[in-house]
Amino acid sequence: MSRAETVATAPPPVRPSPLWTLGLLRSELLTTLRRWRTLALLGVLAAVPVLVGVAVRIETGGSPAGGGPEGGGGPAFIAQITNNGLFLVFTALAATLPFFLPMAVGVIAGDAIAGEASAGTLRYLLVAPAGRTRLLLVKYTTTVAFCVLATLVVALSALIAGAVLFPLGDLTTISGTRITFGEGLLRALLIALVVAASLIGVAALGLFVSTLTNSGIAAMATTVGLLITVQILDQIPQLHAIQPYFFSHYWLSFADLMREPVYWDDVLRNLGVQALYAAVFGSAAWARFTAKDITA
Repeated sequence: MSRAETVATAPPPVRPSPLWTLGLLRSELLTTLRRWRTLALLGVLAAVPVLVGVAVRIETGGSPAGGGPEGGGGPAFIAQITNNGLFLVFTALAATLPFFLPMAVGVIAGDAIAGEASAGTLRYLLVAPAGRTRLLLVKYTTTVAFCVLATLVVALSALIAGAVLFPLGDLTTISGTRITFGEGLLRALLIALVVAASLIGVAALGLFVSTLTNSGIAAMATTVGLLITVQILDQIPQLHAIQPYFFSHYWLSFADLMREPVYWDDVLRNLGVQALYAAVFGSAAWARFTAKDITA
């Protein structure tokens, strides 16, 4: 048989079906969630609201705080926790967003590709009919799912602790108006989703770093280091011209969702910045990974 005939009779390349891709995503989600490291991160995140609630309870003795809330930051939320335990949700998200939540996401994202390479399993994943683009997309989707899960863990832990330690009921927004407890719960859910969306830029950055090295520890450390560096730079007044482009600059804008009416400007800016980081570093990760020589 000639070479031309061999080529002509060769079977077409196998293309993975959408169902196969969903199976890979399901497997990746289960693998990530079953790791002790992931469970430990979620445990730490769940413990933070409890510690905050207990500290406020001990400090105030459970006595309601006087005065209405003013301003839109964490301290205003803290002042209202004893009046309404639902404010512990907002306080916990404000306390974990600057470091704990992005650090956890950075660990998961940094380990996504580099961890497989260091464990020697990356080549085996690519032998399956996944393709590098699909595998990278599955890894990023898993990281984004962790962003949502981690944020909801913080919010749910804070809601339970707030219900146990403090009264629940109608609440006062930071604009001074009253809303029902049901509307407060809906706003808490909306805030949690906005906080989760605020982490997709860090997820894309961590995934890009993960494609640059075969060491999972190095990728995780680099991602967390970049996170800390950016937040330090965001506090330097002389850099005010470029600070709106930092992924962390509008993180605490979710407090505007507790105003009446809601201020959407900074919230939308935050989502726009996160989408920009996801597009830029997601594309950079794809370009690096698809051209990378996989030796492990």
